[in-house]
Parts: sequence; structure tokens; C-alpha cells
Amino acid sequence: MKILINFLTYSRIACGPIIFLLISIFESYGGALLLFFYASISDFLDGFFARKYELTSVLGAILDPIADKILILFLIIALTINLESLYFGFLGSLMLAREFWVAALRDFNARNSNLEATNVTFLAKLKTSAQLFSLGSYLFALYVNSALILFLADFFLFGALIITLQTGITYSLQSFKKSL
Repeated sequence: MKILINFLTYSRIACGPIIFLLISIFESYGGALLLFFYASISDFLDGFFARKYELTSVLGAILDPIADKILILFLIIALTINLESLYFGFLGSLMLAREFWVAALRDFNARNSNLEATNVTFLAKLKTSAQLFSLGSYLFALYVNSALILFLADFFLFGALIITLQTGITYSLQSFKKSL
């Protein structure tokens, strides 16, 4: 089972660059959408199996959020290029900035024995789901060639950004609570 859990995590890491190529070079939105759907499901499954079979590990706890960030990074860059959208590019950049900031906070907290300040919260899991849903909406809209769904996806992206920024603020306040 441990091999399956690790495979799901590592394959999600590999999905990011492949999806980027499918979108940017081949304009294969259906292939990108299928691979994205697999990656999104694998995000749930690796954690589910690790907890169910008590196979959680420090490496898994580190790699799981990194796999999410790699997938989201490649998707945001590919969709920004493909959509040629300043709106998407700006909101996506804010999301990525938050991801880098929280990674820095986790490193800071690890060095200062304050790991609980950046433990994954329910809202952070909701943030990942909202990001994946909004990015999946864009992929689906491109696949079915629907301007209406692209329009709606812009609202989903904004909602995901709000949750993303809120979790970044919460982690920041928790990390610097002692010095405030």
C-alpha cells in the first residue's frame, strides 16, 4: 500500500509539467482535463490511504503539499499563456505568491520549533479544493469551448483567491503571534 501512496504523490508531481505541455503545445484540453482530474483525485486518495492504513510519514507530509503546489503552478502558467488574460495571470500570481510565502513560513517555523503555526487546517484543505475546482473549470471551459463557463470560472478563481489569501493571513498571524 505504501508503494501506491507514494506513486499517487509522485505521479501528481509529474502531472503538472505534462498538463502544461498538453495545454501549451498540443492544445489538448481533453487530455489535460483527464490528467488534471486524475491528479485531483490522487490528492485525496494518497492522504486517505495513508491515514486509513496508518502509513503517514514526515516525507509524505512534506511532499503532498509540494505536489499540489507544483500542479497548481504549472496549471496557472499554462492557462495564463493560453488565455492571454491579465485577470487570470494577476490572480494566479497572487495565489502563487501566497504558496511561496507559506512555504517560507513553514521553513521559518521549523527552524523556530513552532511547527503548529503552519499545520494544515481545514480551511487550507478547502483552499486547495477551491483552487483545483476553479482551475478545472477553466480546463473544462476550454475543452467544451464555452465562453459562459470561462466567465463563471473567473468568479470561481476570485473565490479561490479569497480563501487562499485568508489562509496565508492566518498562517502569518499564527507564525508571528509570539512577537506581536
